[in-house]
Amino acid sequence: MLIRRIGIVIAALFLLQSTLLAVYQYKGDFTEDGKLNITDVIKFLLIGRDNPEDERLDFNHDGEKNVSDVISLLLYISTNLSLEPVELTVKIIFLHHSTGNNIWNGGVPKWFEQFNAENSTNCLISERSFPSGSLYPWNNYPYDYWNIWVNHAGNELYMQEPTLEILTRQYAVIIFKHCFPVSNILADTGNPDISSSAKRIENYKLQYEALKTKIREYPQNKFIVWTGAALVIDGTNQANAERAKTFFNWVREEWDEKGDNVFLWDFYQLETEGDLCLKTEYAVSSTDSHPNTSFSSMVAPLFCRRIVDVIKGLGDDRPITGEPE
Repeated sequence: MLIRRIGIVIAALFLLQSTLLAVYQYKGDFTEDGKLNITDVIKFLLIGRDNPEDERLDFNHDGEKNVSDVISLLLYISTNLSLEPVELTVKIIFLHHSTGNNIWNGGVPKWFEQFNAENSTNCLISERSFPSGSLYPWNNYPYDYWNIWVNHAGNELYMQEPTLEILTRQYAVIIFKHCFPVSNILADTGNPDISSSAKRIENYKLQYEALKTKIREYPQNKFIVWTGAALVIDGTNQANAERAKTFFNWVREEWDEKGDNVFLWDFYQLETEGDLCLKTEYAVSSTDSHPNTSFSSMVAPLFCRRIVDVIKGLGDDRPITGEPE
């Protein structure tokens, strides 16, 4: 009788393709793709195989994680095809330094407070300096993310900085960026070195590819990467600025791929509007490449909308600047 019921449930799941709002958690939607089908049952079983201590496995809330939870899941779906939404707490961490701090202070916390109030959601966004500069140097370039998250991956802090193993357990969405010196890119040597901190496209590409491979080890998490902060014209030179544009074009057009858990926010485009450098009217001054207050207030809502698009599962479909279509 149970086998027959399971068969009926599986058939029903194949037919049920309703799109759900991803800022909510729906019972039975273990793939968190906004749909219910057989893959949710499979995902539940895979979670049990790979992480038997995962609290989601106690589906029937009896304090035990065993076969009765699988049966409860199947019975629940078979008798509750009108899905029951439960408010989901989405924890978001924004890793940044001073440029990111300016955008944050442009209105990010207030925007999410209003969004949660208007939509009955619980998107909790927090920020931190990363790296903190305590033991690890105050550098957040491709080399540094590679060094902390790939080269020194593991369940222990590296020089007091959290690895992805640590961050992914704490946050569903992880956002990271680089300071504007990332755009001061030197000419390639023809000898790329993933372990080099030299700011060259040849090194950046190796580090970015390794980071993407590492990030994809955590498909249950979503990552948002800022395209690099630009420099004002007096803070760089033509050749370095052109190389920066070349690299961030590569990030947009080749490195970023649809269908995975990595998404972009195109900060570089917003700052440059297609030119090589940070527009002077958007900078603190002609010699200071930090975004000014008015620009920060203008793009902070775009940053927030981009985050929400990614949470909703629309990251591959909506503009990567966060601007309206």
